[in-house]
Amino acid sequence: MARILAIDYGKKRTGIAVTDELQIIASGLTTVYTKELIKFLKDYIKKEKIELFLVGEPKQMDNTASENEILIQPFLVKLEKQFPNIPVIRVDERFTSKMAFQTMIDSGLKKQQRKNKALVDEISATLILQSYLYSK
Repeated sequence: MARILAIDYGKKRTGIAVTDELQIIASGLTTVYTKELIKFLKDYIKKEKIELFLVGEPKQMDNTASENEILIQPFLVKLEKQFPNIPVIRVDERFTSKMAFQTMIDSGLKKQQRKNKALVDEISATLILQSYLYSK
C-alpha cells in the first residue's frame, strides 16, 4: 500500500503528516515554508509512494468557507497540476489548531516549547489525518 499525506496549508507555513504504508498510524512529518511546499512534495514523492492527499478545509462555525480558503484554492490547482495521478480529498479542519495546542499541553511541553507555531502546524496536519483515518 501507499501512504496518505495530509496538508495543513497556511499562509507562511504548512504542516505535513503522513501515514505508515498500511495506513494505520498517522504521524507528523514536518512543517515547511509554504513557498517551498510543492518542491518538498516532489522530493518526498520521489522517495515514498503517496496514494492520496488530504488538504484541510477551513470552515466557519456556520459551515461556510473561512477566509483562508481563498489562499488554498490556488494551491489546490497547483497540486492537481503537479500530481495529476494523486487524488485530493478535503477534510474539515475546524478546531485542529486548538486541539493541537491542547495536545502540546497534555504531553507536558513547557510554555516556551508550546510557542513553536511550526509544531502546532505539524500536529494540526496529524489531527486532520487521524480524523480521516477514523472516518474510513
